Formats: sequence, C-alpha cells, structure tokens
Amino acid sequence: MNEENNIAPVNEELNVVEYETENIINLIYTIRGKQVMLDSDVARLYHYPTKRINEAVRRNQERFPENFCFQLSENEVESMWSQFATASEKIENMWSQSVTTSKALDNKFRNKKYLPYAFTEQGIAMLSGLLKNDIAIQVSINIMNAFVEMRKFILNNGQVFERLTNVEYKMLEHDKKFDEVFNELQKNKDEEFKQQIFFNGQIYDSYSLIIDIIKTAQEKILIIDNYIDDTILKMLAKKNKNVEVVILTSEKSNISKLDMQKFNKEYPTLKLAKTNKFHDRFMIIDNKELYHIGA
Repeated sequence: MNEENNIAPVNEELNVVEYETENIINLIYTIRGKQVMLDSDVARLYHYPTKRINEAVRRNQERFPENFCFQLSENEVESMWSQFATASEKIENMWSQSVTTSKALDNKFRNKKYLPYAFTEQGIAMLSGLLKNDIAIQVSINIMNAFVEMRKFILNNGQVFERLTNVEYKMLEHDKKFDEVFNELQKNKDEEFKQQIFFNGQIYDSYSLIIDIIKTAQEKILIIDNYIDDTILKMLAKKNKNVEVVILTSEKSNISKLDMQKFNKEYPTLKLAKTNKFHDRFMIIDNKELYHIGA
C-alpha cells in the first residue's frame, strides 16, 4: 500500500474510551436497508478527526464502492434527528470522557455542505487497512464483533420485527377506515338522513329529528305511542297546515281533553284513539312512510 494513501493519526492527546461491543452496537444504524456507522462515530472510535477519515475515502474511491460507503441525503439526515434525540443519553455515556452530547450531535450532522458518510461493515474493514495508529487493530476487532452481534440480534428477533410491522400496518389500515367513516359522518352532518337509523351510543338530537319527519307530512300523521304526553303536541305544532294527526295510545296516556282542544283550536286537526295492541312506538307519514321510533 502506498504511504501517501495511509492516514496519519491525529497529533493530539485523546482520552481513551472503553470500546465495549455493547457501546459500539448503540452506534450502528439501519439506513437504506443496511447496518452502518456514521463517519463521526467511526472517526472517534479510531481517534481520528472526521475530516481525515472522509479525505481518505475520497483519495481511495476505488476501494469504497457504494455498498462499502455512501453519503447521506438531506432527507435521511433530517429523519435521523429523532433517533438521535432519543439516543442522546447513550451518546453522552459513550463519549462523556471526551465530548458533550451536543457536540457529538453537531459533529454527526454538521451542515448541508458536509453531509455525513455511512460505512458498512465492509467499508470499515477496508478503512482499517488505511489506519496507522496503535489502537486501530483492537478497535477494528471490536467494531466487527459489534456488527456480528447486531446481525445475530436481527436474525433472532426477525419474527418479532415482522409481527410488529404487521401490527403497525393493520393499525394504519384501521385508522384509514375510521377516518373515512368520520369524514362521511361529518360530510352528512347537515344533510337529511335517509334511513333515520342510529347506532347504540351514537349522539344525536332526537327532538330535531322527529320534527323534521313531522314536517315532511302533506296529508296525515299517524302516531302510535302507549306512553305519549303533551310533549308530542309541541312537536306537532311544527306540522304543515291542514295535515291531520291521529294518535293511537293507551288508557294511561297523559294527554288531556283540554290539551287536545287547545291544539285543535290553533293547529287542526288532532284525533285521539285508545288501544293496547302496540308496544313499540311508530310514526306513519301520509300512509306511505313508517318510522320505528323505539320501544
């Protein structure tokens, strides 16, 4: 290997950090379907400035095809911010002897002019051959072990990940269906309900609904209700003029003759008949439409 292609170690005193496999695993991310490490983390592990690491890649491009090393896009960098926000405590523990968390994050992302590079396991193995400091060999071994452990973890938990993904997809499908139902309900909020059917627990204004039905009558309204009272008279006051009303109710109904006289004087015509043959409540409009108003 040519000497000029090797990377000289940084001429600074750096605090030595314990590079345990578990800590290195925390620095492995999945990007574009590959397990990778970012250039700043690789540089820090090897005790090199990030700039030197990326210069070596540019000088030896033939050694680093895209499946070895690639540069992140702006969108990929933005999407990773949330990951680093939750992982900040791990980063702080890892680098507490040498940098602060905020500096580590700034170093990872820098700015749009210097988008981070991501190294796959093969890329790091190729990079280690260009390094010359004393810790490179041990660090390389630890990094390779970390990638092996990560693959084992993914392999052993592949079914769990697949199930979680399926659950997430199903939840998204259910959310979409709920949104469609709610949108339809909202769209028809102020429109006339054709079936006049409401589900158990659904909130609606029954008073307004019955008045709307009463207003549709042109000739006759037949009401069957064993427990009727003068409340229905207030509703029937909204009927069209000259529409006849017949009420079939039980002997226990609370509509008095005086109530009927007052109603007929202002809103003729109302007739009352007694029967015990019905249990549920019904309303029939113009002998054409039947509404079941409940038990």
